[in-house]
Amino acid sequence: MGFDIEMKFSAPVAAAIFSAALALPAASAPASPAETFPGAPGVITLSGKCAKLVVAKFDATKGCKNELASVTLANGLVTFIFTSDGKALGFQGDGSGIKPASNGNARLPLSLVTTGVGNKMTGEVKVAGFCTFGNPYAGKPIAIECTAESKDSSFTGSFRTGGKLVKKGK
Repeated sequence: MGFDIEMKFSAPVAAAIFSAALALPAASAPASPAETFPGAPGVITLSGKCAKLVVAKFDATKGCKNELASVTLANGLVTFIFTSDGKALGFQGDGSGIKPASNGNARLPLSLVTTGVGNKMTGEVKVAGFCTFGNPYAGKPIAIECTAESKDSSFTGSFRTGGKLVKKGK
C-alpha cells in the first residue's frame, strides 16, 4: 500500500496509541445511554465498513479493514485509526477541541496524521483538518469521516458502523 510519504520519525505517542489498539480485549457490554464517544481514556473498536481510505493520490479503500479503532489517551488526544493491508493511518487531534456539528454529530479538529506498519506507528505529519462523527452508543449506524491536509499531501478516511455495540478496552 502506498503510505510512502515523507514524515518525521519521532512518534513515541503514536506508537503507544497503536500498541494500545492492538491489545484490545474482546469484552462487549451494553452501553449506558450516558456514555459518550470517544469518551474516557482507552480503546474502542467499531465494526462496520471502511467506505474510503485515500493517502495523497493512492486509494487504499480496497484493502481497508472493516474495523476502526478510536484511541483516547489520558492527555485527551483522540486518534481514529484505519488499517489497510497491514498498514495503519491515524487521524489525531485534541479531544478538548471537539465541538457539536450538524445532524447530532461532533467534530474533532486534527493536528497530526500518523502512519505505521503492523503494531508500530513510526511516521507523523502535521495537518489541518477534521473528523466528523456520531455516537455509536446510540444503537444506530453512524459515520466517521476524516479529511486532513499537510503542506505536501491530503488524507481521507470514511467509515460507517453497522449500529452494533462497540468493543471497549483500557
